[in-house]
Amino acid sequence: MNGEGSRVGELLRAAYGVDPALVALADEVIRELPWPRRSLNSVTATNLGRILSAARRLGLHESDLRDSTGYGYDDRARDLIDRFYAEAFQAERALVRQQMVSGTHALAAALFGCLRPGDELLAATGTPYDTLLPVIAGAPGSLQEFGVSYRALRSGEGGEIDPEAVAAAVSPATRVVLIQRSRGYDWRDSLSVAAIGRLIGAIKAARPNVICLVDNCYGEFVEDREPPAVGADLIAGSLIKNPGGGLLTTGGYIAGRAHLVELAAARLTAPGIGAKVGSSTGFSRLAAQGLFMAPGVVARSLEGMRFAAAYFGRLGFAVSPGPDDPRTDIIQAIRLETAEGMVAFCRGLQRASPVDADVVPEPAPTPGYGDRVVMAGGTFIQGSSIELSADGPLRPPFAIYLQGGLDFEHVVLACTVVAQELAEVGLVNLSELSRRPRWGRAGQ
Repeated sequence: MNGEGSRVGELLRAAYGVDPALVALADEVIRELPWPRRSLNSVTATNLGRILSAARRLGLHESDLRDSTGYGYDDRARDLIDRFYAEAFQAERALVRQQMVSGTHALAAALFGCLRPGDELLAATGTPYDTLLPVIAGAPGSLQEFGVSYRALRSGEGGEIDPEAVAAAVSPATRVVLIQRSRGYDWRDSLSVAAIGRLIGAIKAARPNVICLVDNCYGEFVEDREPPAVGADLIAGSLIKNPGGGLLTTGGYIAGRAHLVELAAARLTAPGIGAKVGSSTGFSRLAAQGLFMAPGVVARSLEGMRFAAAYFGRLGFAVSPGPDDPRTDIIQAIRLETAEGMVAFCRGLQRASPVDADVVPEPAPTPGYGDRVVMAGGTFIQGSSIELSADGPLRPPFAIYLQGGLDFEHVVLACTVVAQELAEVGLVNLSELSRRPRWGRAGQ
């Protein structure tokens, strides 16, 4: 907002009642943050280069990306998209389908494809994301009902994962080890690809035949490698998160070792037809274009989340990761300490959204979640978390999880509106802004 700060401040004051001090602080944070220099060796360039190389090797043509209907037999576009994503994710094979309704659905297909009665599922990174728990146990048709047992290991204080301890916990019954890349709704660091590789290496050294499945949601293209490059047998995620580039309106993917992807395909559709069916009406072109755009979109989201860490740290909130910390997913955790603070945060973000800005977020029971959840999601695609959104369960430590952002300036402007909402409920003292430490209580 350099040079235009007063004009933007006037606009925000008129439209949202934002105090000029909050706009000035945003401008100050932008000027003080040491933004990384761009280079052809950057993460974005490396990922985009891999995607462009894959498109060239596949001979991808616009005429290939035509729709199919009905069963989708002999759908060339669908098969090309599968191969395109496989190369982007450094995997032998991929299954990319609009018929997957969410990342949870993709993970469920992978789990049901790999596990059999008497097998054990071991969650190596602690309790999985809330929506996956009913898939494992407690809901009709869960893995538990099919005779699959389950254990979750406790991570160390601060969320550290000890690879040797995980390897020692793998039993003869363990068939699948689930590794969650993102922090989910936990106040812990997300995992880097290198850390995932060390964990898988330790597991395979102890039990070579164990399947390592990575929940890859929120982490795609944040680093210059994907988990299959460091030994992951399978990964799964959602196309309305990072890999869809903000264009995909639905869908999910599974990628990894070819025979395991086929097992997942048999659960997604039916044994015997697997990946050979599934029409691609209105999907293939967007799937290809979204993947092409994804590295750049993820980079812009990371810039926005880095700003948010610095800005809310300056306002006095604990943030994780901090503005200068390495980032391994697109999520920014901010501790509000109270349920009222979480609701106010979401109220402000919703007001600054391009869609449904007049909706007032309220905590409510949500399918797949154990606690009431408050969400702000004024997105063009329902539930899209590569677009700017925030959510969190109303439970200690009352942290909100901010993610996405297709445009850096939108993240900045929205954060000032959120800060105004927090000031109005007494969680930000405008008179103390000038006395805040440089990054507030950033970090753990």
